[in-house]
Amino acid sequence: MAGGKEITGKIRSIENTKKVTSALEMVSASKIRKSQDLMNATRPYTRMIRRVMGHLSKANPEFRHPFTVRREETKKVGYIIVSTDRGLCGGLNINLFKLVLASIQEWRGQGAEVSLVTLGKKASAFFKNINVEIAAHAHDLGEKPQIEDLIGSIKVMLDAYREERIDLVYIVYNDFINTMSQRPRLEQLLPLPETDDEEVRDIWDYIYEPDAEALLDTVLVRYIEADVYHAVLENLASEHAARMIAMKNATDNAGDLIDELTLAYNKARQAAITQEISEIVGGAAAV
Repeated sequence: MAGGKEITGKIRSIENTKKVTSALEMVSASKIRKSQDLMNATRPYTRMIRRVMGHLSKANPEFRHPFTVRREETKKVGYIIVSTDRGLCGGLNINLFKLVLASIQEWRGQGAEVSLVTLGKKASAFFKNINVEIAAHAHDLGEKPQIEDLIGSIKVMLDAYREERIDLVYIVYNDFINTMSQRPRLEQLLPLPETDDEEVRDIWDYIYEPDAEALLDTVLVRYIEADVYHAVLENLASEHAARMIAMKNATDNAGDLIDELTLAYNKARQAAITQEISEIVGGAAAV
């Protein structure tokens, strides 16, 4: 059994760690509300523009925008991966990366190449160690991400799709369900996926002014930027929720460990006192 001095040193060390994890838990708890407000503020716009895209996917215009055209053969697949800049948020990032790796392996099995755009330091650091092309990356988006910081990285993927260097594009992020649950999602971004909305089942089209080509190009680019921006906000809310839960579990585990070490210290101290008394009694008997 370890000595009393060694045990008290471990207790002090764990108590210091407990203070840190408790502080991080409170910080994340205070930030999660702000991140949820940002996320909820974008949901109505994202929901409506997706509905418009659903109409366009069912429309039959004279001009077909490249973003709505499905390629006969998929030679290269692109992924826009949204991760966190910091760690200490449980399995949030690794679960997302497992989903991406499974999809990459599936497409490579079909002979397709892969290209990535990473948003967040964790994704960039993880996929640098894997034999895969990283076309662009962005990080340090902060607690209030701005869409202007994402446009450059998104444009890299859009230009590659326009030039037919990429045939399929996915967006991958953590979907915020509630404080206790976050789910990694992989959604098709390009070509424009067909909607399952019952209200847009009929084939029809808009009247475009000034012309379909100019208007569709602006609307579709804006839609993709809004979709990626919303994914970043969903991931941010998921990050704070996951970190709060992870730090709470770490704090609770530290408390349990301190209790166990305190019990071990008391046993060691009692054993030492018993041994000293035995030595004194034995010495007195010898005299």
